[in-house]
Amino acid sequence: MSSTMEILAPAGGPEQLRAAVRCGADAIYLGVQGFNARRNAENFDGAALHDAVRYCHGRGVRVYVALNTLVTDAEIPAFTQTARLIAACGVDAAIVQDLGMADLLHTLCPSLHLHASTQMTIHNLAGVRQLEALGFTRAVLARELSAQEIAAIARQTQMELEVFVHGALCMSVSGQCMLSSVIGERSGNRGLCAQPCRLNFRSGDRPYALSLKDLSLIPHLEQLRAIGVHSLKIEGRMKRPEYVAAAVTACRQALAGEQPDMDTLQAVFSRSGFTDGYFTGKRNLSMFGHRRKEDVAAAPAVLGSLAALYRHERACIPVDMQLDFRQGQPASLTVDDGQYACTVSGDIPQPAQTRPTDAALARRSLEKTGGTPFFLRKLDCTIQPGLMLPASSLNALRKSALDALLQQRSTPTAHPFWDAAVPVASVPPTRLRPPALRVRVEQAEQLTDSLLHAAERVIIPVPVLDDHPELLSRCADKLVGEIPLLVFPGQEEALSAQLARLQAQGLQAVSVGNLGALYIARSLGLTLYGNHALHILNAHTLRVLRRLGVCDATLSFEINLRQAEQIRDIQPCGILGYGYLPLMALRNCPCKQADGCGTCKGRPHLTDRTRRHFPILCQRKQYAVLLNSVPLVLSDKTIRGVDFLTLYFTIETPEQCDAVLHAYQTQAAPQQPRTGGLYFRELK
Repeated sequence: MSSTMEILAPAGGPEQLRAAVRCGADAIYLGVQGFNARRNAENFDGAALHDAVRYCHGRGVRVYVALNTLVTDAEIPAFTQTARLIAACGVDAAIVQDLGMADLLHTLCPSLHLHASTQMTIHNLAGVRQLEALGFTRAVLARELSAQEIAAIARQTQMELEVFVHGALCMSVSGQCMLSSVIGERSGNRGLCAQPCRLNFRSGDRPYALSLKDLSLIPHLEQLRAIGVHSLKIEGRMKRPEYVAAAVTACRQALAGEQPDMDTLQAVFSRSGFTDGYFTGKRNLSMFGHRRKEDVAAAPAVLGSLAALYRHERACIPVDMQLDFRQGQPASLTVDDGQYACTVSGDIPQPAQTRPTDAALARRSLEKTGGTPFFLRKLDCTIQPGLMLPASSLNALRKSALDALLQQRSTPTAHPFWDAAVPVASVPPTRLRPPALRVRVEQAEQLTDSLLHAAERVIIPVPVLDDHPELLSRCADKLVGEIPLLVFPGQEEALSAQLARLQAQGLQAVSVGNLGALYIARSLGLTLYGNHALHILNAHTLRVLRRLGVCDATLSFEINLRQAEQIRDIQPCGILGYGYLPLMALRNCPCKQADGCGTCKGRPHLTDRTRRHFPILCQRKQYAVLLNSVPLVLSDKTIRGVDFLTLYFTIETPEQCDAVLHAYQTQAAPQQPRTGGLYFRELK
């Protein structure tokens, strides 16, 4: 375990980057113009990225480029050009969400390190193990984990672990939020989240029930060091440079054993203060908060002092110097930072008229490294007695040598890029038959005889199968068990045992929604079906999943039908054809009361500003799922180009389930409010 931890700061633009570096960040992460989860930030074009990498590398700071959005097949040529750009600039790593694009990057640019974005929903050891097998070097863990859960992962992996320690806290587990996408066509998975969760959704009389306070684990950095966390990540690529300066400074102070100025940090930006509820395991109402007038009013008073923190260059790189001069020869100065070294020549020393230059006089000039990122650590002098060199000449030597050293350090080292590895588009398979029907139920009683008879596959949550083992024989080879979306550390062994028990009773296939579930099920030899939570928007991701053993997959419901029809792969794939779409996965239930769950029966709802109700499904008190206010209904649409439609039942009665099935069998128009989802819209 390393005793040093990386402070990783956000850079939405060049000024934020300078603030991060000058305040002491060890690494920064930024986005280019496209394919990053903060597309509304200033971001960096090609020339700006080149300059950013030179600036950071010259000062010993690593640069990670966020390519952490989902990508469509039509965008892969542009993604490839972006990959070529970051390879040429010599960035240190790419942060990736899309599994297909991670594989493509690994093929195009094998020397580029891959970091798994928190958007990949990596929240257990199984997910980390699968990342290791795929060639990732770092996992950005879900923000919902406790200290004990992070420690349980860290004890059993050598992979670098990155943890968010400060900044905005999403209500949903990252990567599992579709709220902005479904209600506003602005996808968080595509970098355009409109933050509708910060609007006034109400739980009974309690306002802002989907808005959490900002996260701050800065008081816990020593505990994270002891756990073995490698990188401390600050959220905020949409924030101003003063915020970046304050957060980086607070992290450096805490790591140095000093008391960070949390009051100033809160003043520059917070939502009703800070929370550490996930980390400490105190997932209660104290975590909730929103941006108040007093929060906004506090910022102007601290901006000036925070701007002063990054006004000047920070001397952070030690250098050793060797000064050599003798009669009749130009003086020379060698500077060495332990990795790079350079030697420059200057004026010819003259016989001293008064005091000759000695080591003490030379040091006075050579240690004046202000305005550079260097400071003098050790000076060796070889000076012929009786000679002198004016301070102006020594200063010129120092400036010339340090400029040359900075130039050396800043010169990019490009990654090899294999153009021949760019995939060639193939002709998509022709799908002429109407899609088959599949059925997914939330509860055993929803599975009527009509549904069972009509369905090509029947998908039932694994815990329900464990409670109702008779379903295994009733459904026979149609059965697919659905692994819970979230399986936190401490629950993985129980899940494996549960699956093994059901497997012994006849379960052969399971539906998986993330890499952790895939890893666990694959280790048991179960047949794998990929579900909508894998967020498949392109054929390359399908091909990667097929290599991992997934026999068919449900595409993301963020895809439109034209894109779905053009998925270029021979693997069967389908879409959700009906259902109250899952919009968020929640570890802290927004309908929780002061006494916790109280008398809640697991089916509460939230109300938005237009008085629409959004149901919530409690998943055995492990997590909850926020559903859309109206169902997706395609019963009167002619769907072609996919292999199957899944009727995704959650809160319906058995009678309602049968009515939906009948509507799809007869192509009847719905008699209730509905949405067509994003299938007929163009996702931004």
